[in-house]
Amino acid sequence: MKWLRDRLPTGGGLRDEDWAGRHRLLTVLLAVIMVALVLFGVLQREDHIPAMLLTVGLVLPCLIAASLLRSRRARSVFVALGYTAACAGIVSLSHGLTEAHFTFFISVGALALYRDWAPFGAFLVATTLHHAVFGTLVSDHTYDHNSAVAHPLVWAVIHGGAVLIAACFQIVSWRLTEVEEDRARENLDESQAQLSVAFDQTPIPMAMFSPEGMVLRSNAAYREWLGLPGDLPSGFSLADVPLTPVDPTEPPILALFADSHEPRTVTRQYRRPDGSTIWVQVHGTGLYDRNNQLRLIYVHCFDVTATRDHEAELRYQVRHDALTGLLSRKAFEHDLAAMLTGSAEPVSVIYLDVDRFKSINDGAGHHTGDDVLRALAVRLSAVVPTGALIARLGGDEFVVALPGPSGTGLAVANGILGCLAEPLAGVPVSLSVGVTTAFGPSTADEIVLAADTAMYAAKRAGGNRLQVFTDDLRVPVQERIAAEARLRRALASDPRYTLPLWFQPVVSTATGRIIGAEALVRMRTEQGNVLAPGHFIGVAEETGMIVPLGEHVLRSAIEHLQHWSDWLGYVSVNVSPRQLAEADFVPMVAALLAEYPYIDPSRLVLEVTETALISSTVDVSERLALLKQLGVRVALDDFGTGYSSLTWLKSLPADVVKLDRSFVAGLADDPRKASIISAVLWLAHSLGMSTIAEGVEEFSDWEALREAGCPAVQGYFFSKPLPAPEFDRMLVAGTTVADVVNSTFGGVHLNETTGRALAG
Repeated sequence: MKWLRDRLPTGGGLRDEDWAGRHRLLTVLLAVIMVALVLFGVLQREDHIPAMLLTVGLVLPCLIAASLLRSRRARSVFVALGYTAACAGIVSLSHGLTEAHFTFFISVGALALYRDWAPFGAFLVATTLHHAVFGTLVSDHTYDHNSAVAHPLVWAVIHGGAVLIAACFQIVSWRLTEVEEDRARENLDESQAQLSVAFDQTPIPMAMFSPEGMVLRSNAAYREWLGLPGDLPSGFSLADVPLTPVDPTEPPILALFADSHEPRTVTRQYRRPDGSTIWVQVHGTGLYDRNNQLRLIYVHCFDVTATRDHEAELRYQVRHDALTGLLSRKAFEHDLAAMLTGSAEPVSVIYLDVDRFKSINDGAGHHTGDDVLRALAVRLSAVVPTGALIARLGGDEFVVALPGPSGTGLAVANGILGCLAEPLAGVPVSLSVGVTTAFGPSTADEIVLAADTAMYAAKRAGGNRLQVFTDDLRVPVQERIAAEARLRRALASDPRYTLPLWFQPVVSTATGRIIGAEALVRMRTEQGNVLAPGHFIGVAEETGMIVPLGEHVLRSAIEHLQHWSDWLGYVSVNVSPRQLAEADFVPMVAALLAEYPYIDPSRLVLEVTETALISSTVDVSERLALLKQLGVRVALDDFGTGYSSLTWLKSLPADVVKLDRSFVAGLADDPRKASIISAVLWLAHSLGMSTIAEGVEEFSDWEALREAGCPAVQGYFFSKPLPAPEFDRMLVAGTTVADVVNSTFGGVHLNETTGRALAG
């Protein structure tokens, strides 16, 4: 029995969905057969009606039971009984026609679809009983030959055996199918086991999703990576995964895989519940059935955050300056070219250079210089509009590019200059700024060169200013070369002729007479033209020729001072930062004074600007103290133009304070200026210093300064700078303020008080 049982089909192994499909087919087919029997019976003679009704009466309950019962086996048994009744009805309505019995053989094959012994056996038993019972009771409706009518039981056995033999072949086929299925299942189980090991044990997060986004399967690495429980709840979907796309406008990732029959790789940035972001590289493959319908999507994920961060860092390093974090030169040139191509508006470029940055590095150290550059980058980023390009081109040079209507670049450049009112990293800083705007097709090199040219022009003009590029600035380099050559020739020839001194008188407000003069160098060209200092002092500073030039000015000033000993109290000379930084500057001054022992050293005044003090690379206080030991006096020039003027006034060994012309112009009409000047005069007097107001050009300003108690003034009101011979004639003539006023007003009567003051 065991041997037989092992070789017979087990039966009942269909999946519910497969069984339901087959049962539905057989049930519908049985209903169709019943309808066909009704039509067949109606079309036959009237004596067939009872047989037809009996058949319907037997088949219909079987159909009802096959549809309503819950048990799979009971439903299939009633289908089998229904087929038996239908086949019997066909035989009866055909008067036992032998061919009608073929329906039983057909039904055997049909019922084998259930692959279950219950319906199969019920049909075989019912078929044998039908042939025996009906063959005995109504033999003429069961068999169509005399032998079967005479011996119904024999033929019942014969028919049943034939059906059984047919059934045996179905059983063999059924068994062979089960064997193949078992083998396939074993292979599938082995494959699934291998898949489970590869899927569940791999450290790479992997999951399978339905086309609707339901999680069909996931491995431990996937759940651990996302912080999910070991057993996911029923109905868990991609929407429940605790990752949110950073860019919500991107299409759903499963849709990308579903739309492609080929494997795809997608890299997305997601946000975790704690707010942190990660980059995930997802490899997805859609699995399709034979009907090309998507069954599931298989994905495996890689956290590539570290790789992306490293790549981003490398890109950042390539595109940004390491010190300031601004764009590098290469990145700026690339982005500027794209801006020039893609912008419908004009593009402005602003070129910036830190004035006297070398002095900051040399005086305060390179670490401080780096701090200044970083602070400047931060301040530029705060001032420049969003969307502009900001780059450090190297050293202390920066550049800004931005699109916008005409005037946008100029407005931003003025804002940049204005933002430097406060020091950077504790150091006062000024900029030379060049601006240009491209209104038509231009290359990046052309527009940057134009802005650089304008910046250079601003620097040549003294720095701390803005210059807009014009066609007149296209040859600044050639002009600089020419100016440098002229200065070298002037120094190499007779500087007394090529570099003469002009003098501007300093007048006492108490007497109206000349008490001193400021020496100002000029250049006489080979063509006989006289050039103001602006044409060569900048080149002298840049090239270092300011040192021999300054020595010539000092020597010539002392010579003139000796010549005017009977008429002039002192001569003041400007000293540049470069001169102060020279180690032999003090010895050089001492040597000059030694050559003229009859001149009181206090009659020589050395003027130092606040800018020179800030940018000097040496200890200014110590250097000026050494000069004072020689007996010379020190004047703080252009006082009030820098933020730290009062600090210098307190800390430096100065003898004279020269008020900048910005405080003097319009003094008579500006009470606030008057208050400031009164305060400075009081402070200077308290510190034992004298005061000179520069840039006095109006009679009203002269009167205001005199009434405020300013000891001396200097400016075009009395006289512009004059060549030495003309100044000499003015001294010899004893020219006073009264003479100047009388010549200016053409003899107009002045009030008594003013007249007495002018007359001294």
